[in-house]
Amino acid sequence: MMTMEKRKLGTQGLEVSAIGLGCMGMSQSYGPADEAESLRTLDRAIELGCDFFDTAQGYGPFKNEELLGRAFKGRRDKVIIATKFGFRLRGDRKGYADMTSKPQDIRETTEESLQRLQTDHIDLLYQHRVDPNTPMEDVAGTVADLVKEGKVRFFGLSECGIANIRRAHAVHPVTALQSEYSLWERNLEPEIIPVLRELRIGLVPFCPLGRGFLAGGVKRAEDYPEGDFRRTDPRYEGANFDANMRAAQIVREIADEAQGLPGQVALAWLLQKGADVVPIPGTKRRSYLEENLAAIDLHLDEVQMRRLDEALSPDKISGPRYAPWVAATVDR
Repeated sequence: MMTMEKRKLGTQGLEVSAIGLGCMGMSQSYGPADEAESLRTLDRAIELGCDFFDTAQGYGPFKNEELLGRAFKGRRDKVIIATKFGFRLRGDRKGYADMTSKPQDIRETTEESLQRLQTDHIDLLYQHRVDPNTPMEDVAGTVADLVKEGKVRFFGLSECGIANIRRAHAVHPVTALQSEYSLWERNLEPEIIPVLRELRIGLVPFCPLGRGFLAGGVKRAEDYPEGDFRRTDPRYEGANFDANMRAAQIVREIADEAQGLPGQVALAWLLQKGADVVPIPGTKRRSYLEENLAAIDLHLDEVQMRRLDEALSPDKISGPRYAPWVAATVDR
């Protein structure tokens, strides 16, 4: 019987379920939305002890925060909501306009998020992407003011590099860094994870299943419909796809050994990387949610962990994790 453990992010008092739920796919990027099933999935997550839900103003845009606002109305005390600022979005809901973390924009977009989420506070507020035109000290100072006002509880960063992590943390404690980290995306290991451990900042890996690749059942990029993120994912394309399928075979082999599923192995690997790691696999289906949360009960031995580390080392993965236009927004 699955018992969802709790983990602490940072040292400021934030405690969340060891596995969270990434909610973006309920509103964009991975096929058509299914609001009824998404609402049932959110209900089921709470039933199973998952209380950490990740959204952003940009998901939809706006629609994802609105969905969570409806889903959690009347039971706000049962959930930890993380959302993000960092863009000025078009009012016509057609997408991003400008990357901005100017203090006034942070304040305005945070107020808008509070309204969509139907709440008076945000538990964890991330800067979605680093704004090169706004000093990080101004960003952290503005969030610090929002914390003092009771509108935000904890401060987080997303896809942020070492220098800006340190600059932010010097102004106001950073509770968590959200960034892509998984068996097939290890870019954080050489420098960023050591800094997080030094500063005692938690890590929230998004895309812990490699956008589904590590869970199996994936298709080539061209086989996904227009609008699906994987259609433009370099690792799903051509020879990259073939090479990555070969590399991911080890996940399937260890899943058979451990009597689990490939996606559970990928999550178990992350969970065993440290008690300060809280992955947020995304899904809009109850069946996948249940599979993902069951990873809490799967234990990998030292030999299996080492085999996974070696078989999916960065030199074995083919293709960049992002198309160039997306990679340009990452603070590295």
